[in-house]
Amino acid sequence: MKNLFRYFFMVIAISSIVFTSCKDDTDPTASVNPAETLMDYLIEIDMDLNHVLKNSDGQKFVMAAPDGGDVSGKYIIDIRNADAYNTSHIAGAHNVAFSDILTEAASADKPILVVCYTGQTACYATSLLRLYGYHDAQALKWGMSGWSESTAASWDNAIADLSDGHSNWSFDASEPSLGVYDIPEFSTTATEGVDILKERVEYIISQGFKGVEASDVLDSPASYFVNNYFNTTDYSAFGHVDGAYRLNPLLVSPGSSDEAGVSNIDPDKKVVTYCYTGQTSAVITAYLRVLGYDAYSLKFGMNKFANSSTAWSANQWRGDSNPKDLPLD
Repeated sequence: MKNLFRYFFMVIAISSIVFTSCKDDTDPTASVNPAETLMDYLIEIDMDLNHVLKNSDGQKFVMAAPDGGDVSGKYIIDIRNADAYNTSHIAGAHNVAFSDILTEAASADKPILVVCYTGQTACYATSLLRLYGYHDAQALKWGMSGWSESTAASWDNAIADLSDGHSNWSFDASEPSLGVYDIPEFSTTATEGVDILKERVEYIISQGFKGVEASDVLDSPASYFVNNYFNTTDYSAFGHVDGAYRLNPLLVSPGSSDEAGVSNIDPDKKVVTYCYTGQTSAVITAYLRVLGYDAYSLKFGMNKFANSSTAWSANQWRGDSNPKDLPLD
């Protein structure tokens, strides 16, 4: 009888282990990385990074100041400080702090045009506005610097040739091999993709623009995961930060083997993206921060590294790109 009871309790114990294990394997309440839920949702609503850079209507995230300065078809949000705005601004512009762009956007009765000093913070804001549902929001290219000679100082004072003769600047055409990493994790009170996205955008806006100085990256490139957002030709012709990757295009869900995905980004490093002007990299940086990456936009891009380079053909400040002489209030 004693052996029978011992056998009975052994069966119960084994059964408990088996059923508990099965339950753990299929438990629908098991924790899911919210970044994964968010990425799945972005794919579902067709808002991978390429459709933030250019929306479904083919409209880019940035627009140049129009000849004649007619932007009457836009709801202009000027996020410069009040002193700069009060000195001069585009007629009809609404001056608000960057942190208040969603509140102001809710009052917009036209497609939004965000304006700042150089276009960089405005592009950062535009990325977040598009993710929030304002898919036709745009930034003014070059910011107020491109609008008028009288407001061009922000770009004029920024251009440089930091890469000239620097030991960490390379013209090597070979690109480093990409690794594959886990996606980042972040905390959220939401569980559904739509709510996670809303909460993340609001949080990233509350943190303000995230940029990094070109000199810091050039002096210590190993401290960052550096993405050179150039095409293949410019990567070698213009030169690049030594060891920089070239993730272009960069997508949540790559469609082919020659496209880079966010899983190729090391989530344990500060992720720095640079482009030609710091404007495209600002869009990418805001998007990556929403996904949970510790991302930064390299300020002024190639125009800070090598503004005098003869390899330029487009987007060179005071080269092919100069301020206009448009009206100001």
